[in-house]
This record gives sequence, C-alpha cells and structure tokens, in this order.
Amino acid sequence: MTTPSKETSVRVAVVQAASLPFDTEACVAKAVRLIGEAAAAGAKVIVFPEAFIVGYPKGLDYGLVVGARDPAGREEFRIYLDAAIEVPGAQTQRLGEAAAAHGAYVVMGAIEREHGTCYCTVLFFGPDGALLGKHRKLMPTALERMIWGFGDGSTLTTVDSPYGRIGSVICWENYMPMLRMAMYSKNVALYCAPTADDRDTWLSTMRHVALEGRCFVLTACQFLRRKDFPDTVRVSLGDSPDAVLMRGGSAIVSPLGAVLAGPDFDGETILTATLDLGEIARGKFDFDVVGHYSRPDVFQLSVNEAPMQPVRPRGPA
Repeated sequence: MTTPSKETSVRVAVVQAASLPFDTEACVAKAVRLIGEAAAAGAKVIVFPEAFIVGYPKGLDYGLVVGARDPAGREEFRIYLDAAIEVPGAQTQRLGEAAAAHGAYVVMGAIEREHGTCYCTVLFFGPDGALLGKHRKLMPTALERMIWGFGDGSTLTTVDSPYGRIGSVICWENYMPMLRMAMYSKNVALYCAPTADDRDTWLSTMRHVALEGRCFVLTACQFLRRKDFPDTVRVSLGDSPDAVLMRGGSAIVSPLGAVLAGPDFDGETILTATLDLGEIARGKFDFDVVGHYSRPDVFQLSVNEAPMQPVRPRGPA
C-alpha cells in the first residue's frame, strides 16, 4: 500500500447528533444523510460519536444488581445484540458507499456483534469506500463492562491519509496514559475521540491530548433525548420525554490546544474547521512525547498488538 500524497490543509467535521437507539437501519440511514451534509460543507474527514450505530444505552441498567439479573434486562440485551452490526457486513457496505459518494474519510462509532458479544467499535472508511480498519474499545467503563466485551491490542488501528495518520481513542480510553502513548507512537495527526462524555471537563481533556500528542483532536458526542429510545427498553434517567441525556460538547482542537470549533451544547449540529497541517510540526518543535521529549533510558512502554483468541485450533503435528 502506497502512502497518499501529503496535503497542507484539510477541512474536517465532527457530527453531533442523536442516533436512533436499537434501530439499526434508521441509524445507518441517518449516518448516510449526515455524511452528505458534512461533505457538502467541504469536509474530507468526518467523525461521528461513540456508538452512533446502534446507540449508546444512556440511562439503561438492564436490571442489573450485584448477584442478580432480571428477565426484562435479558430481553433488553437481546434486542441490543440483535441490533448490533457485523463487521464487515451489509451496514458497513452502505456506510462505505456513502464515504465513496462524497470522497471523504469517515470515522464511525458503532456497536459491533461477534458471536454473543457486543463491542464498542470505531470503523474507518476511505474515500474510495473501503473499510480500512477498526478499533475496539479496550476498556469499557463501569456498567458498560456488562454489555460490551473488551478489545485487544490488535485494533490499535491507524490509517494513512493525505492529511496524516488518522486514529481513534474512545471516550474514557483517553484517560489511559499508556494507550495515549501507544497512539502517539503511531504518529497520529488526526486523533479522533468519539465519546459519550458531555461534562464540562471533557474539553480540558481534549486540549490536554492535543498538547501532549501535538496532534489535531476531533471529538464527537451525541445530543440525545429520552424520547429517542424505543418503548421496548427501560430508561432510568430523565423526568420527561424531552429530557436531555447527552448534551453534546463536540469540539475540534489544534496541536497547541486552541479550540477551533465548539464545544456546542445546544442541539444537533455539524462542526467544521479547516486545519493547517503544518501546525503539527510547529508544535513538535519544542515537544515530541515519543521523540526528543522522551526518556527511553528511564521509561519504556511494551504494547501487545497480537490478537487474543479464546480458542486457537491446532492442526496435526
């Protein structure tokens, strides 16, 4: 595979919108429409929130308590598992076609199904429609661990583009210093951070990542209301159908920590910015965390990027 020619600038977009939780085809259709809207604004790299397809189950507890589960919660999980997508599959084909139709790189949050397990995954699509790779969330947070499996080091994925390497770190994975260091070592230029964290503190985390990695950070969060969920699941948060469960806060940040777009907390929107890619090298003049500002004689990080399979068949000796 040849490395694409280098560009000096690029227009990018982060999509802040609600998915249609548990409705696979509606989520994909909305994603396809939003890819078109972002591309119409000139974006060549388009980033979606965490779990946009088929939804982040904010406010669901699946009837879980320590030591017990309830039948309704088991049914809620069945619905979620059935809605999750296979990678590759029919839904990734449609998303790839949308990326190709607009000649854009698309970074898409999705819930992936493999066997009986859901994974919180980010998918990377190229401007030719190819599925370039995926990243599975390494460390689900809190109750997420009961509904999502754990990724492994084999999906610490970066993809080459004319704008530099594109990579993704999902939500609170961004609080894992060693994971960030592993991604910086891959020379990520466009660091994508799909999230479900809508707190005021999230922007400070994204500015820190940009400064630490001397990369552009594109973070996308949903703007989600209780009424976006189907009646087939129990939502514990919010006191009315219009209650806001995720308020956005999406943003685009430069390698020196300047906020180029957002954060936005007002509703669904598409934020865009034109990036001067020379800012990456200018930032690394005085700080390169995996280069001249590292001390490998004192600190070294070992990363296992081998796929971890529970069953490994062995043939005859």
